[in-house]
Amino acid sequence: MDTFMEIVGNITKLSSVPLMILLVGGGIFLTFKLGFFQFRYFPHIMKSTFGKMFKKSEGEGTITAFQALAGSLASTVGAANIVGVPVAIALGGPGAIFWMWMVALIGMATKYSEVVLGMMYRTKNKRGEYVGGPMYYIDKGLGWKWMAILFACVQLLVVFGSTSAQANSLAGAISGSFEVPGIITGIVVSVLIALVMFGGLKSIGNFAEKVIPIMVVLYIVASLIVLIVNITVIPEAFALIFKYAFTPISAAGGFAGAAIAAAIRNGVARGLYSNEAGMGSAAIFHAGAKIKHPAKQGFWGVFEVFVDTIIISTITALVILTTDVWQVIEVNEAAGMTAAAMSSVFGSDLAGIIITVAIFFFAFTTILMVVYAGEKQAEYLFGYNASVIFRYIFIGAILFGSMSSLILIWSLLDILLALIVIPNMIAVILLSGKVKEITTDYFTNHYKKKTNLD
Repeated sequence: MDTFMEIVGNITKLSSVPLMILLVGGGIFLTFKLGFFQFRYFPHIMKSTFGKMFKKSEGEGTITAFQALAGSLASTVGAANIVGVPVAIALGGPGAIFWMWMVALIGMATKYSEVVLGMMYRTKNKRGEYVGGPMYYIDKGLGWKWMAILFACVQLLVVFGSTSAQANSLAGAISGSFEVPGIITGIVVSVLIALVMFGGLKSIGNFAEKVIPIMVVLYIVASLIVLIVNITVIPEAFALIFKYAFTPISAAGGFAGAAIAAAIRNGVARGLYSNEAGMGSAAIFHAGAKIKHPAKQGFWGVFEVFVDTIIISTITALVILTTDVWQVIEVNEAAGMTAAAMSSVFGSDLAGIIITVAIFFFAFTTILMVVYAGEKQAEYLFGYNASVIFRYIFIGAILFGSMSSLILIWSLLDILLALIVIPNMIAVILLSGKVKEITTDYFTNHYKKKTNLD
């Protein structure tokens, strides 16, 4: 087993650099291709999304635009926002946050493109629901059926592994705070996931639009209380981020120090895996949205990256930097930094409850949307009836994960994610001309002429 783990680790290291080059390079290419639209039209994008968040959407589709956003956010906003950010700081220093921001800004173009393509090549299934995603635009857009099948097959494995890993994190958090056995957590979560899933896409959308805003707001409020208590050192925290993005930082206390390369590497990795731009998952969730123009739904993809990385991950980073826990806690205990930071204001017991509740909702909603994505892969490969069978398999993965040690699965997931990103990014780049046509049409024929598409 040790030899196998070493092989997996070596493959992961070899794939990480070209993967980052593809994601970052692809994001830069799309940003140029689309004329830096995410910067030029950012106020309009925010007005079209945040400004009309609860407005009833019209057009062809199964769920509202906001329900599609909530579902996609459920997949991206997760335990990684609480755990991943402190790990990036522990390994790369405060400067890693700057590079996390940079990759998010170019990732907006990638996620926008994925959503637009998901809308362009979507289709109706047996239940009359709109379905789409990378497997559909790879198949219909490029005519590469073989690669679409490969993508869907690998995604099935990713869903099983990711569901198990999320369930394991959730069971561990609840066991640590409330001493509840993992199997009990697994059973409860499995039942709750099943109840929501069996209602179909509309049921998932209704659940997501109610839970996600509450989940995000509660975590942000708790974090803002910590920042208000430490408001005088917030400018200093920002100064650390900008200074050590371009300057090596020496060791201090539990912090081992970091070179500029470490700040870049960990910030980029955190940004890429946080908002999932390049993985294609957003196209699956947004494909069912009711909308009159694909670009309008693509704007929600930009908004999603903004909320996940620029807002939530930044708030987590500031909580850690303003409380100085990053200088005290060692790297191997970095996952507990957020709880330790909140303990300085709320006390260890209440902070533990806050973090556990946050991880519960984050992990639960992530599992829900990951299982939905898995169903869509099975539906594409084998038909709608097969997707119901796979639903039971994925729910079984929850029980498996809640009782298991998943070091191997986490390692294998890195390799599997690379096998998803590569075909998806190739398709998005090759179909970028279609995305540009849609974008040009919107800003020329609707934005400038002030056509009402709401």
